[in-house]
Amino acid sequence: MGRLFGTDGVRGIAGKDMTCELAMEIGRAAATVLTYGRRRRPLVVLGKDTRLSSDMLGAALAAGLCSVGADVIDLGVISTPAVAYLVGKYKADAGVMISASHNPYPFNGIKIFGGEGFKLPDELEDQIETLVLDKAGEIPLVSGGDLGQITHCPSAVRDYIEHLKSTIPYSLDGMKIAVDCANGSASASARTLFEELGAEAVILSDRPNGVNINEGCGSTHMEALKEYVASHEEIVAGVAFDGDADRCLFVDEKGNEVDGDFIMAICGLDMFQRGKLRRATIVGTVLTNMGFARFCTQNGIHFAATKVGDRYVLEEMELEGYNLGGEQSGHVIFREFATTGDGQLTALQLLCLLKRSGTPLSELAQVMSRMPQVMENVEVSAQGKLQFYNNEAIKQGVAQAKDQLGDRGRVLVRVSGTEPLVRVMVEGEDPAEIQALALSLADLVRRELA
Repeated sequence: MGRLFGTDGVRGIAGKDMTCELAMEIGRAAATVLTYGRRRRPLVVLGKDTRLSSDMLGAALAAGLCSVGADVIDLGVISTPAVAYLVGKYKADAGVMISASHNPYPFNGIKIFGGEGFKLPDELEDQIETLVLDKAGEIPLVSGGDLGQITHCPSAVRDYIEHLKSTIPYSLDGMKIAVDCANGSASASARTLFEELGAEAVILSDRPNGVNINEGCGSTHMEALKEYVASHEEIVAGVAFDGDADRCLFVDEKGNEVDGDFIMAICGLDMFQRGKLRRATIVGTVLTNMGFARFCTQNGIHFAATKVGDRYVLEEMELEGYNLGGEQSGHVIFREFATTGDGQLTALQLLCLLKRSGTPLSELAQVMSRMPQVMENVEVSAQGKLQFYNNEAIKQGVAQAKDQLGDRGRVLVRVSGTEPLVRVMVEGEDPAEIQALALSLADLVRRELA
């Protein structure tokens, strides 16, 4: 991680860490870095989620872009993957999304995509950081007729919906589903998308008011969706998005959660059996459940693991030519159709598979068995996050836990790339043992870094 950029853009408390001044500077620096050496006037598409602060930060960032001569197409409230798609469709030089994804509403952030719709590589983020933080090099401002212009694009959501609809071969007629929009970006598109495809969709949490994004709903709070699906026998599945709709988790017809690992297993096996899984490989991360790796081995599929973050999953996919990858959290990349994790696209792919197979989701999910896994999040200070990497007590504690588990499980303790947290993950065959180890390590991190 860099000094500004985490694993998924720049993020912080709006008005405190994420200020208008910072947004404006990032806009200027990003335009300078991404359009270096190009002669024509730069063009940037800008989207945002439903947070109270998104309009404020979006206006500041757009002002920064215009001040260095870049034109801005304001897409309005839209999903992060829609921004990535529309960069290419509108032939823009870059795309920017104002969102803090699954975080609570006080947070906000900035995600940047290059002209091909991919999240920026580390080296370009480093250049932007250097311009913003070190003031290394002058960013020339323009005036008069050279100033950039802001235009609004009322067709953006419609263009994105049409793209999503084109990714499945037939309708969802006859399927009754429940959809949780997390009071976020999916609120702008999900109802239209699913209803136009013929599904009978019960839409939940699609009334954003600026402060209720991710609040007790969406992919990070699935209790209400699970209860709703379990209590309505006619519903075949529930779908939950996060605040910017780049994640998707499912609930089967019995009310059980189907996370990103299961989604990749179900879709990946189907693609493999139909000869559609390139190089017979699925890409995950070091947080992917051990049960998924066993599933791959049992079915003749290769599993490739990367660092945490869908950007690293995508980098591996691009490097080796793979077409399916993702994370347990619900970032799933269908490379044939998208350059980033896309929650609504993922939902369509799995719902289409459900209809084609005629098999209940609970049965499809039996393709893999989940290894017991415990996750503990420890809130730490910014200084604590930096000290984590050199803390000998934590290193020793992790080593001891790994020795205790041996080949019966695994331990991963890491700094969050999106929140002020250290995440402790312990996986193994004995639920009581891994729970104790996870709590012990979390206490150790808390004592050392909080």
